[in-house]
Amino acid sequence: MSIAALGYIGINSKKLRDWDDFATNLLGMQKVDTGGNSGLFRMDDRKQRLIVTGEGEEDLAFMGWEVETPEHLDALASRLEDHGVKVTWHGASLADQRHVARLISFCDPDGNRLEAFCGPEVASDPFLSGRPISGFKTGSLGMGHAVLHVENVQGILHFYRDILGFNVTDYGLTPYPLYFFHVNGRHHSFAMVGSGRKGIHHFMVELLSLDDVGQGYDIAQERDEGVAYTLGRHSNDHMMSFYTNTPSKFFVEYGWGAQIVDPDTWQPFETTEGPSTWGHERIHLPEDDAVRKRMREMRHETARTGFRAPDPQPNCAWLDRVVHTE
Repeated sequence: MSIAALGYIGINSKKLRDWDDFATNLLGMQKVDTGGNSGLFRMDDRKQRLIVTGEGEEDLAFMGWEVETPEHLDALASRLEDHGVKVTWHGASLADQRHVARLISFCDPDGNRLEAFCGPEVASDPFLSGRPISGFKTGSLGMGHAVLHVENVQGILHFYRDILGFNVTDYGLTPYPLYFFHVNGRHHSFAMVGSGRKGIHHFMVELLSLDDVGQGYDIAQERDEGVAYTLGRHSNDHMMSFYTNTPSKFFVEYGWGAQIVDPDTWQPFETTEGPSTWGHERIHLPEDDAVRKRMREMRHETARTGFRAPDPQPNCAWLDRVVHTE
């Protein structure tokens, strides 16, 4: 598989001060001082993981997908062009801004900008979190995952699955279509929700300690952005998380304990339990909203049937780094 991980995410937003505060004091990222009109944030030894552009509409600007070698990047570009997708090769100027060696860009059928790169730069100084946390689960798994609203799932499924080579982990069809894709051991690095809309639904960052998530939950409840989904556990990736609003009005999922899959043996399947085993009450919606009520009913049915997720696998950033290096 040529695409190895979600390397970075770019957000179009002019609310730089709000994002600075949100990314550091709630999420625990480290702000990179650029002296420019954009916001750059670290999560680990990479020079950047989150980019806030300082321009455009309040929405997704781009997703940066990592490949392992220049040869993989060449092969990806050729495959895209063979399927009629326009590919732009970028020079040193944009590659330097992204802190990568080589870079291409292209769009999915909904017009979302995707970038693919190789040769990410590693910082010489250690990561310093914006608030006391144990750290983020990244390494070979990438920065986390991104979930997009799509107008027509079937119309875009072919692009991500058959052209980009993303593997379907699982999918749900009720109460709306949801597809989850893995490109490494993370249960999903990308997902789409068939809401009939376009844009980003949320991105997720995974912490190394459940206490990081719990303390983040307490902090989020006292902030202007507030909590969008209460603390809960997903039925498919088994992540324990909450969702918070962002300054740009989409969500960030803040979680711990997600399932690791084996890409070589995994078989996709349909999930019927609903998105969450428990919790994740959608308090950003009105109490009588039909979607909120339906999600609650599905959780209650899960409770009646006694569905259980397995205990999470231990998080070990050191071991993950050693395995990836070897």
